[in-house]
Amino acid sequence: MTHKGLFITFEGPDGSGKTTQIQRLAAELESRGIPYLLTREPGGTEIGDQIRTLVLNPAHSELTDKTEILLYAASRSQHIAQKIMPAIQKGQVVLCDRYIDASIAYQGYGLEQPIEMVRQINDFATGGMSPDRTYLIDVSPEVGRQRMKRRAGAPEAGATQAADELDRIESRAFAYHRRVRKGFLAIYEENKKRIRLINGEQEPEQIFQTIVSDFFSLINQLR
Repeated sequence: MTHKGLFITFEGPDGSGKTTQIQRLAAELESRGIPYLLTREPGGTEIGDQIRTLVLNPAHSELTDKTEILLYAASRSQHIAQKIMPAIQKGQVVLCDRYIDASIAYQGYGLEQPIEMVRQINDFATGGMSPDRTYLIDVSPEVGRQRMKRRAGAPEAGATQAADELDRIESRAFAYHRRVRKGFLAIYEENKKRIRLINGEQEPEQIFQTIVSDFFSLINQLR
């Protein structure tokens, strides 16, 4: 049992398998009687879920890059105040599917917006709150797209056949997703103390064992 709240985030390109892994870690905490909150971004609150619908809807092609940055940050600000901070103050482990690193990678590197501006907007939105640990599960855009198509039940052959099944972000061109991956790797290089980089093209069980081993090592360090 941990007596101090912990803030753990999961990141990675689309199709990395991070959502599967965060759910597995939540189940592990449940089995050990460790209090936790499993949440996601954008979303996590009623307001955040409405923002999620806006930013991920493929029909909203008119959404500007700056608007996208601000909407993600607005959802995050509400999420911190309403869900994340109260859970940490109660001594819970917060498991969050995406956080600020995603905005830097997707809106900064992916949309080629000023990285420092994206950081400053999100620092303001969150009060500078940083995770205790981040698991960055890395896969190539090609592998990620194949997995997303399988998840959507679309045929493997031809990206255009899967386009209607993907959300507004997922359906962007490979060049965009390559920039996103490059962004995540750059963030890792700058934050090696916080981030654990994991090869997402391994078997899921190998990935999970790496995560769970590191997680409980982290808890033991903080006891």
